[in-house]
Amino acid sequence: MSTPVIRLLLCEDQTLMRQGLRTILDLEPGLEVVGEAANGEEAVRRYRELRQAGQGPDIVLMDIQMPIMSGVEATAAILSAYPEAKVIILTTFDYDDYVFESIKAGAAGYVLKDLPAEELAATIRRVAQGEPFIQPSIASKLLIEFGRREKRSQSQHQSSEGMGEGLSVREREVLRLLAQGASNREIAQQLYLAEGTVKNHVSNILSKLQVTNRTQAASKAREHKLI
Repeated sequence: MSTPVIRLLLCEDQTLMRQGLRTILDLEPGLEVVGEAANGEEAVRRYRELRQAGQGPDIVLMDIQMPIMSGVEATAAILSAYPEAKVIILTTFDYDDYVFESIKAGAAGYVLKDLPAEELAATIRRVAQGEPFIQPSIASKLLIEFGRREKRSQSQHQSSEGMGEGLSVREREVLRLLAQGASNREIAQQLYLAEGTVKNHVSNILSKLQVTNRTQAASKAREHKLI
């Protein structure tokens, strides 16, 4: 029993690179390039056309930096319309942001263009079988960056919580009204307080939020979900 052919859509804006990849991949047993695209917008259109014609594709090889629509945007567009699609990002870039954006867009694989042909073919077969793959050298950087971002997120969350805990219940009430644009007099009337008391609360709020005016206080309160 013969192995099913894996049909490929090759998306690369550099003609020479695209033609070279096609030649290499067509020589690999069980792989067939059924379509090409020179930009992200064309990639989305060609994928849809091939699907409608019953020609796959089983795997999309997607360059990141392309004109009109980037590879990340094209990946997101394809997966939005066809959630079962499998996209492998094939690029010269191993920058953390590129990797993160590609994974967020739904890419099933991420490899560099300097990968040997046999390893690229093996990655295509692996992803076609439903196994996501990120080149090890990229994966290690990704894990390190993920750890950094997680720590940063936790630190920001703890900072927000600490900021919120520093405000009294009454100060939160004043802050809520302040953020709505109420004056000290209006706040005093609504909370049945003396205007001087409100002024003291506002002063304390500015100090605790480490801002210099009411507009900044309102903005920071929304940013940290204090109101």
